[in-house]
Amino acid sequence: MKIIDTIALVLIIIGALNWGLIGIFNFNLVETIFGGFSIISRIIYILVGISGLWGIKLIFDQNS
Repeated sequence: MKIIDTIALVLIIIGALNWGLIGIFNFNLVETIFGGFSIISRIIYILVGISGLWGIKLIFDQNS
């Protein structure tokens, strides 16, 4: 697996776990660690979103 695929999957998992925590416990781990909508939080959310888009490519990748 390419390194970018691995990074994307890790970020997708982080995003999924964060949404799970929000849904179950109303607890946002990213905002707790980095502050509510700080620049770092925004960067993490952007990277998770881009990783989600990259994940679409992984679904259709013939080499997996």
